[in-house]
Amino acid sequence: MSASSLTGTSILDLPRLPWPVSHPATDFAFAALAGLDDAVDRRHVDLPLGDGSDRALTMIAYGHWGRPVLAFPSQSGRAWDFENFGMVDAVRDLIDDGRIKLYCVDSLDADTWSAYGLPIEERARRHGAYHRWLTDVVVPWIKRDTSQDAELISTGCSLGGYHAVQFSLQRPDLAPLAIGLSGNYDPSTWRAWGESADAAYFANPTHYVPNLHGDHLGWLQSRLSLLLVVGQGAWETQPTRCLPTTRVMAGLLQDKGIRCELDLWGYDVSHDWVWWQRQLAHHLPRFC
Repeated sequence: MSASSLTGTSILDLPRLPWPVSHPATDFAFAALAGLDDAVDRRHVDLPLGDGSDRALTMIAYGHWGRPVLAFPSQSGRAWDFENFGMVDAVRDLIDDGRIKLYCVDSLDADTWSAYGLPIEERARRHGAYHRWLTDVVVPWIKRDTSQDAELISTGCSLGGYHAVQFSLQRPDLAPLAIGLSGNYDPSTWRAWGESADAAYFANPTHYVPNLHGDHLGWLQSRLSLLLVVGQGAWETQPTRCLPTTRVMAGLLQDKGIRCELDLWGYDVSHDWVWWQRQLAHHLPRFC
């Protein structure tokens, strides 16, 4: 995960934007910058965060048909990062062939997990607003754009890998498959301080997965599939701790009988976009 400075900006501070807001001129500029031609169906919308906030977050949709894929950027990233860092091009054939529709969203990390001046419980509580935005605003928009019966794939890289896996663990009814690329799945390793309570516990899959049991565990076992991918090269262990926490996460899931595939890439595979491009292009065709 990339380094991030402290932020004093609250999720409640930015003005509300009308919903949805389309940006065709901006879309064209970003598409040209990334080398995408006008044959790509690309839409940029701003969706209200809600939760008493006047803020809106961005989502960019690519494609005309196919299984919806919800994509999270790396730490504190924006919706256009997948495009600007080559991830859209990496799966361009799937988009053009109508096998997937790709929905890239903003993160809220700068106000939640990357707000290191806040105690871990408050950071987790703020993350709850992001989760509600996904479930109450983003997913309904995607379902209107595809099908009410559509089953999403969630994916992301670095901290986005955490978001993808955590979202599917919490809502496998919406996204029964998650592909985490170089994720760190233990928020207690993210410069955590202060006392933890319910918000931090339920936002940390390495803490709550070992305690899953009963009907809820049975539901996850019947519904959920997770694919955890990570390299063994530069920055995958230090400072990100992605390699060790990915191994731990895979073991916890497998111990609970939840479908989980662990894919370890080589010692030359670093924590970087060029490898995430290859990993997504390698695995995503299996599921669409």
